Amino acid sequence: MKSNSVSTPTRNSHRFAVAMDREEIDRVSEDEAMHSADEQTETMSKKDLEKIQKAERKVQREQDRALIKQQKETFEQDLIQMDKDKLADTSNRISYLLGQTELFKHFIDLKKAKDPEFARLMKERSEGQKDKVNAPKGSRQGRKTEKEEDQELLNDEENENDDSSFVFTESPGYIKNGILRDYQIQGLNWMVSLYKNGINGILADEMGLGKTLQTISFLGYLKHVQGVPGPHLVIVPKSTLHNWKNEFNKWLPDANVFLLHAHKEERGEMIRTTLLTQKFDVCLTSYDICLLEKTHIKKFAWQYIVIDEAHRIKNENSQLSQIIRTFNSKNRLLITGTPLQNNLHELWALLNFLLPDVFSSSEDFDSWFENQGGDQDKVVEQLHKVLRPFLLRRIKADVEKSLLPKKEINLYVGLTPMQRKWYQRILEKDIDAVNGAGGNKREGKTRLLNIVMQLRKCCNHPYLFDGAEPGPPYTTDQHIVDNAGKMVVLDKLLQRMKEKGSRVLLFSQMSRVLDILEDYCNFRGYEYCRIDGQTNHEDRVSAIDEYNKPDSSKFIFLLTTRAGGLGINLVTADIVVLYDSDWNPQVDLQAQDRAHRIGQKKQVYVYRFVTENGIEEKVLERAAQKLRLDQLVIQQGHMAHQQKTANKDELLTMIQHGAAEVFQDTAADKSTFDADIDQIIARGQEKTSELNQKFATYGLDDLQNFSSKDGSAYDWQGEDWSHKRKADGSLLWIAPAKRERKANYAVDDYYRDALRVAPKAPTVRAPRPPKALNINDFQFYPPRLTELQDREILFYRKSIGYRVPKAIGAEAANMTDEELEEQQQHEQALIDTAEPLTEDEVAEKERLLEEGFENWSKRDFISFYKACEKFGRSNHAEIASELENKTVQEVKAYSKVFWKRYTEVADHERIVAAIEKGESKLQRQSDIQEQLSAVIHRHRVPLQQLKITYNQTKTKNYTEEEDRFLIVMLERLGYGTDDVYDRIRDEIRKSPLFRFDWFLKSRTPLELSRRCTYLVKCLIADDKSDEPVKTTKKEEAPVKKTTKGITSSRASPAVSLKASPATSRKASPAVSSRASPASNKASPASTSSRSSRRK
Repeated sequence: MKSNSVSTPTRNSHRFAVAMDREEIDRVSEDEAMHSADEQTETMSKKDLEKIQKAERKVQREQDRALIKQQKETFEQDLIQMDKDKLADTSNRISYLLGQTELFKHFIDLKKAKDPEFARLMKERSEGQKDKVNAPKGSRQGRKTEKEEDQELLNDEENENDDSSFVFTESPGYIKNGILRDYQIQGLNWMVSLYKNGINGILADEMGLGKTLQTISFLGYLKHVQGVPGPHLVIVPKSTLHNWKNEFNKWLPDANVFLLHAHKEERGEMIRTTLLTQKFDVCLTSYDICLLEKTHIKKFAWQYIVIDEAHRIKNENSQLSQIIRTFNSKNRLLITGTPLQNNLHELWALLNFLLPDVFSSSEDFDSWFENQGGDQDKVVEQLHKVLRPFLLRRIKADVEKSLLPKKEINLYVGLTPMQRKWYQRILEKDIDAVNGAGGNKREGKTRLLNIVMQLRKCCNHPYLFDGAEPGPPYTTDQHIVDNAGKMVVLDKLLQRMKEKGSRVLLFSQMSRVLDILEDYCNFRGYEYCRIDGQTNHEDRVSAIDEYNKPDSSKFIFLLTTRAGGLGINLVTADIVVLYDSDWNPQVDLQAQDRAHRIGQKKQVYVYRFVTENGIEEKVLERAAQKLRLDQLVIQQGHMAHQQKTANKDELLTMIQHGAAEVFQDTAADKSTFDADIDQIIARGQEKTSELNQKFATYGLDDLQNFSSKDGSAYDWQGEDWSHKRKADGSLLWIAPAKRERKANYAVDDYYRDALRVAPKAPTVRAPRPPKALNINDFQFYPPRLTELQDREILFYRKSIGYRVPKAIGAEAANMTDEELEEQQQHEQALIDTAEPLTEDEVAEKERLLEEGFENWSKRDFISFYKACEKFGRSNHAEIASELENKTVQEVKAYSKVFWKRYTEVADHERIVAAIEKGESKLQRQSDIQEQLSAVIHRHRVPLQQLKITYNQTKTKNYTEEEDRFLIVMLERLGYGTDDVYDRIRDEIRKSPLFRFDWFLKSRTPLELSRRCTYLVKCLIADDKSDEPVKTTKKEEAPVKKTTKGITSSRASPAVSLKASPATSRKASPAVSSRASPASNKASPASTSSRSSRRK
């Protein structure tokens, strides 16, 4: 009874719960039905939204295409108009040049002989003047008629407001926040006169005279007076971009200046929204961006291209010079403080950039000045005449009276004992090279250059060598000063300058020297700023502003000569210290002019540190020689032969200079360190004056023979020992040279010399029209287009009088002379009989140009067939994902044409074979995946029920449980998918089945790949045979395991993966102890060996 009383309410509660469950189920079903209806509505709306978005994208693409087409037409019209303007200016330009000097007639005649079009233009110009020029004296022929004179007067009245003779007499009103100085107004008028006569020029004022301001004022003249706001392109070094932008904002604030300089992503948006839409007056950019974005910059018809620090393009073969020459512009202006630093050929490179239609041949230019029979006066006079129309160069001493001339003093310092020890080590380390007794010419010079570098480091500070500084621990103490001669003198000099209230710019070639100087400044308590090659743009600007601000507490500015020598105004400093000298003296001058420039109110002193009786004395002499050459060439117009880099003998002379003194313990160094700073400066002034007087007396011929006059490495006591040294090797500078061991690592050169193989003959390419389209086979243009273009090329070669040369090199290797001559005559006949395209054919060509895949590059083509090989030819979506800027529709269109016309592509057999091989690999992977799925899906719980028949010849180190897991994971993740074995490894490490299975968890993806490949072969072979799975040999049986609490075989896969505890691999000691060595060796089931291996 008691039990019944309890069970009855339980049954009632159960019925009530069941009723409640049914109500809940009904309610949930209604909610799910409503939710599914909402989802269907939402799905419909998403489809509609996708259609709308797709239509909007289509409209946007059409608008973009229309915009690009419009921009292209605008650019083409601008270029056509610019060509017309340049052609109209040609006559004025030639007349102006001939009016300056008849010397230009020589170059113009040479150009006429080579360029028929230029000759025709000159003929038309001369025909209008022919009658008047040839009219006899006193005759009426050539005089103006009344009608002609009346027309001329009318033209004068109509052009009353013509500004062709416009001259600025004062600073123009459009220049804000200041006025131009008198010489700057003269520079502005000079640029205006160049513009009026269609001449390009070189503004070569000395550094610090405001070339930037003069250029900005001229661009303002074009905008405000001529009504030509742009577009102008100003190309400057990256370090001066910020300064140029600030100067524009200060002096010409109404100019719309576009700064093209940013990261790739931002730059693309700037180009699309600002550059291509021409929403600017002046485009200000750097050399690097010009190289990166040359494709877009080429599209413009620039009014002016201005290049700052233009000596960067003096090498016409450099990439920068060649690319800038392809930019289209009406006028060009070069800005440089050193227009001709080395040789006459560099002058031609600049003049060729400015006036390519006159100075077209460097050989003609060089020969004209060099073949004058040694008459130097005549050469000087002619060079003056050539430079006069193009070059404006003024120096501070001539134009800026308020700027006091700088005083340069070389301070000669000695070597400390530590420096002397390291100097000796460097010389002794490579005695052969120092004695001139080692290696071939190329290797010997490389070794000498390395020695020179190491010696210069030693002269600066011995702590630049690893292991020289005492420590660890490394301390900032007096030893930083005492162990370097330059630091001893610098310490005295800075103390004196600090007392006088001066501020110092301290330059060095080496950034690691600046590291030592930073420690020194912290040691002495001097506040400083620093700029080197690693300083980013923002920190650079911040450091300059911090140093230049009023009442700045910064005493020293540390700079590397190359990074801090351009685009910086530091007139708040009056002391410049050159801790070491650059090989190029112009770099040191640029560094000095950071302080010695307009705005400097104090006397500027330049102190250059030179290690006495060391290599730095020779470096200084070489720099002085180059400066004297610059003075003769630029400021006096002399011709200079090319100044090459130091040759092997010159480097040897530099190294050996003072070597004997270094190996002697002299007391001169100690006297230098003990001397007062005033005594050191006085001695430096005396030696500097002697050096300057020495080079002031040298003429051009003296400088060209400077190295031989100053003494060769083998001149000693007035006798040349070079021939004696070759005989007995008696001239040794340091110690007897070791026996030379020759090694030839240039294997190609060796066999070329040994086998007497002649170098490859240069191939001569036949000329092509300037705007001929480069048709590539992978762009699949119609064959008719190639035919029309070939005819056009043949007619172009006929128009320029091209003669086919006889074939040479590999092309003619297997042909007789008669065959070569016949081939030459045949090709020449095609040219001679060529006819121009008719108007219908030109129109047909334009139409055919639109039928190819113009926007497919070689890179796109390679990516396309590689993607076909990877994904299959019909998987267009995946192929498009591998290509940049190509949609699926574009890929489909290209693929359709490719598979119809692939035989037209070069090497198509290899390409198609690779694609078919990739597709067969994909098919095999698909087949294997299907077979794996079929095998595994036969079992309800494959992780426990799957049986594997192992190959009888393979030794198996994995358990059957491990193998089943690998097969199941391989099928689940996909056979052949990317990183499948990395993902299997991750699944192993996450699975609780193998928590303590260190062997399996330590397998690499490569090892798992090998095991899975073996298991797949076993499964497929077993599936094909369709036989019961059984092991045939004892060594192929899976390892027997001792398990605890393994779940039932009917458990679900999830339970078997997550709930099963890890199994133990440890064998029973009794079993392992009883097993014989033979059985251990033969049976993989023997667990003792496996246990020891896995431990």
